[in-house]
Amino acid sequence: MLRLTAAIVFAVAKVGSAGAEILIGMAGALTGPNAYQGEQQQQGVEMAIVDINAAGGVLGQPLRLISVDDACDSGQAIAAAHKLVAEQVAFVVGHQCSGASIPAAGVYERAGIIQMTPASTNPRLTEEGRANVFRICGRDDQQGEIAAAYLASRGQDSKIAILSDGSIYGDGITKETQRHLRNRGALEALYDTLDPGLSDYSPLIAKLQSAGIRIAYFGGYYREAAILIRNAREQGYDLQLVSGDSIASEAFIQVADEAGEGTVFTSFRDPRRNPGAASLVERFRRQGFEPEGYTLYSYGAVQAWAQAVTKAGSIQPQAVVSALRSHAFETILGRISFDARGDVRQPGFEWFIWRSGRYVPLE
Repeated sequence: MLRLTAAIVFAVAKVGSAGAEILIGMAGALTGPNAYQGEQQQQGVEMAIVDINAAGGVLGQPLRLISVDDACDSGQAIAAAHKLVAEQVAFVVGHQCSGASIPAAGVYERAGIIQMTPASTNPRLTEEGRANVFRICGRDDQQGEIAAAYLASRGQDSKIAILSDGSIYGDGITKETQRHLRNRGALEALYDTLDPGLSDYSPLIAKLQSAGIRIAYFGGYYREAAILIRNAREQGYDLQLVSGDSIASEAFIQVADEAGEGTVFTSFRDPRRNPGAASLVERFRRQGFEPEGYTLYSYGAVQAWAQAVTKAGSIQPQAVVSALRSHAFETILGRISFDARGDVRQPGFEWFIWRSGRYVPLE
């Protein structure tokens, strides 16, 4: 059962007289190996604030952004969350990595601050039952199910390996994929964990090759995925790499280069293809930024929260939580709503493939 803490029930964001600013936070990796995707969050939130302010703000008050860096690290995430609490933000878009979102969620809950992640897919985030937590992207149990279907259909004549980077995200998605694969009567030939942050995984590639692995499912972040497939190609190894939403980023192909061609992965539906997103996508591109990955999901998170505040007629957290759970919202992602856990009902996952330096839907 969802629990409404005293903070959620009684806390009221400290917004002053008409014209005062409403502070919202953005928490993600602004430094470190995942900073490329943290920038997606930042860009999406910034553009949403520009557009909402241009339309009159929220309840007649402009929004102002405070961004904090968690480097996708659990300890830094807690410190970043405390900083946003001290700033008295009304809402947080973030965090990016599941290993950051989950520990930060308790900090926001105690402070009565609504948190909505555009990127964290580990089911545990919403399964812990915090009333203040929402997820505008899909979950790894959904992602793992379709990954398992793909692997099972192709693994009848090929040995499959499942690899994790050991992170909360990586372990979560690989365990879900493994579970659904076994439910289909299939079994991986090898399960292994790699150490993130290395510049070479040739020993692991040699291990896969000697075991006769033809397909490797990797749960983890784009940098390690890119190095894995690059090492495989350097050894003349025709490995098929399959992965998850973390590699929906140009950063993957920048590291993997031509070796990344043909890599397939699951990710959220690409809102850049929505007809209603065309003008916004073009605005990003005119500014020299490609709104891939988590960009438009971050934009949509701000939209959903702002509309909930308008429907509630108040910035009071309990009223906004109630509005988020009981209404649908028109966003750049389409019309969305949230279930009792705070998970979004609509955006699912689909397959993509890297071709000619960009990712496109897998036909």
